[in-house]
Amino acid sequence: MINERIRDKEVRLIGQDGEQLGIMSAKEAMKLAREAELDLVKIAPGAKPPVCKIIDYGKYRYEMARKEKEAKKKQKTMEVKEVRLSPNIDTNDLNTKANHARKFLEKGDKVKVTLRFRGREMTHVNYSKQILDNFFEKVEDIAVVDKPPKMEGRSMVMFLSKKR
Repeated sequence: MINERIRDKEVRLIGQDGEQLGIMSAKEAMKLAREAELDLVKIAPGAKPPVCKIIDYGKYRYEMARKEKEAKKKQKTMEVKEVRLSPNIDTNDLNTKANHARKFLEKGDKVKVTLRFRGREMTHVNYSKQILDNFFEKVEDIAVVDKPPKMEGRSMVMFLSKKR
């Protein structure tokens, strides 16, 4: 809230240099802000009484936007990469897929390992857990299981993430 939109009876006022000017009515604070040719901005509306500051509102908005942008830059986005397997996968193919998963994990991404069943392959679901266990053994040194293997429709899914 800025200038005339501040409807509180009393506000704690902070000057443009950061010094405390004390508790006063909103009208007096507005008068002081006009004399300085700046805006009266409500900084902490939850406080008793609300805290207002005499500042240039355009500059204040610019600073806040810059701080938000800076905070976003420092955030690390984590992607979920998927590695698809089939129940009749050969050991060399499993090694190749495990190497792909290893690269994803080293980059800091999570890995979703999906074992898809098609047609009659659904009859050998009990054997497929061993395939996922073998896959995990190949990346065990850098990975940890987030979610253990679980059936979801016609596929078995397991989530891996990098060890801390």
